[in-house]
Amino acid sequence: MPAKLSRPSTDRDAEGFLESLIGIFYGNPESVGRFELVDALAVPSPFSTLLAHNRHMTVTVEAFHNDAVDVQVLRSVKQGDSYSREIILRTQRLGHVVQYGIVRLHLHRIAEEPKREILQEKKPLGRVLIEHQVLREVELFDLWRIRCGSVLAHSFSVPIDTITFGRTAMIHCDGEPAIELLEIVRPATDQWPAKDQP
Repeated sequence: MPAKLSRPSTDRDAEGFLESLIGIFYGNPESVGRFELVDALAVPSPFSTLLAHNRHMTVTVEAFHNDAVDVQVLRSVKQGDSYSREIILRTQRLGHVVQYGIVRLHLHRIAEEPKREILQEKKPLGRVLIEHQVLREVELFDLWRIRCGSVLAHSFSVPIDTITFGRTAMIHCDGEPAIELLEIVRPATDQWPAKDQP
């Protein structure tokens, strides 16, 4: 069931949160894309199915594309207790890029075993948390309409200015706000499934 988010968040600096994540790797946010905060009701199908919920994106994109996904870490940085990475998710059978993301983890809020596996950079984050049975809650923050900049255009192999959608969110682990997320799904192309449903 889609998350009950009828209008953009007003109790948080949505743009500031977004820019703080992009700023880990990029001085100019527009190199990733031009972001417009949108109401959940303004997100078209199937993007709404993919984004407007309180579940892990790993599980959601695997169901939608009817294929498991692998993570490719493009860049990562560890500073003190903070570990961040820029990633893409690829389907296993065809190798299609179905998601781009930037995540920032507060390592002291994550148990040792899942933390060790996350830092190995071999599995999608959601899968690691699920397999280690971490008590988690995904909190959807905001939804975004995005005009692809050079980074997203390259990642998804689409022209610059192609429209897609994404979200910002937080994963609470064992009751602690532990993982900040920017998650962007690929634009609608011929690499999408035949049906707009998971």
